[in-house]
Amino acid sequence: MRKILAVFALALAFIGADAQETKILKDLVGNEIKLKGEVKSIAALWHANNQMILMLGGMDKVVVTTDPIKKNVWFNLVYPNLKNIPAALNGNDIQIEEVIKLNPDIAIVSNKHHLEQLSKQGITAAYLSFTNYDEMRDSILLTANLIGGDAIKRAKEFDGYIKEKISLVKSKTDGLSKRPTVLHIVNGSNFLKVDGPNTIIDEWIKIAGGENAVKKSGNMIEITSEEILATDPDIVIIGGKNGEKSVSEFYKQPMFSGLKAVQNKQIYANPNGIFSWDRYGAEGALQILWAAKTIHPEIFSDIDLRAETKKFYKKFFDFDLSDEQFELILKGLDPK
Repeated sequence: MRKILAVFALALAFIGADAQETKILKDLVGNEIKLKGEVKSIAALWHANNQMILMLGGMDKVVVTTDPIKKNVWFNLVYPNLKNIPAALNGNDIQIEEVIKLNPDIAIVSNKHHLEQLSKQGITAAYLSFTNYDEMRDSILLTANLIGGDAIKRAKEFDGYIKEKISLVKSKTDGLSKRPTVLHIVNGSNFLKVDGPNTIIDEWIKIAGGENAVKKSGNMIEITSEEILATDPDIVIIGGKNGEKSVSEFYKQPMFSGLKAVQNKQIYANPNGIFSWDRYGAEGALQILWAAKTIHPEIFSDIDLRAETKKFYKKFFDFDLSDEQFELILKGLDPK
């Protein structure tokens, strides 16, 4: 993937009588994207990429977003103008008529079917989905090239930040002989829906010095309660909103009462802010630090997650996060 990134930003050509610049890029599956002139309007039809656009300073170019982002209370707090942007993606369904009406210069998607749908309507679209941190960095840099201007500088700053944090954590975990097994549950609505290998979740578990308890590959896969009992994880992390409530409910499940993680009180709510820390947003950089402190608190006691999170929000979102708001993010709760 890094090879694609090395060449996609180099192709510039001048076409037409007015010599208007056409920029030719490639998305993360190698599809060619032709952009005539500056991108002034974006259809941000991938939930996580909205946060990337926000971080890169490009939200003012977004003319349509997704329903979950539109309803995200943290996102609305940090970027109040979100209330004026319509949504055209709910679940897996794009409201094509809405997108056509807005006629964006570029649409950003994470679903290949959506890519085909939009292309058939003559809408230029880019596939930016990823499954690991290297591809995340590629996706962010491509997003910055689509936005233009200062976005590229911001992308490089984030790239340096996340590489630094990964390196910091790996310097302490790469040589570990004992790695606790970690079960990551998608959210509290279904304790049997989990994340396995070949996912970004699996990657941050490993970076943080853990081992994924699930051996079946894939995101959001459903396994049986018997399979969970067989893995008997040392640690359970539950994603999604209202994490503390999900943790409380997990402890109440009779079927899980014998798990080591339950017996040892090692069930944790995953932080959730402008986007879920555990999945595909920019706060994935903070997830690495949180996971390291959670899995190996004795090794990473020197990391001040509160200070790091407040600094991150100020630097990348220009938002002054309060101590109370930090605590809410840790619990997966919305701001008051």
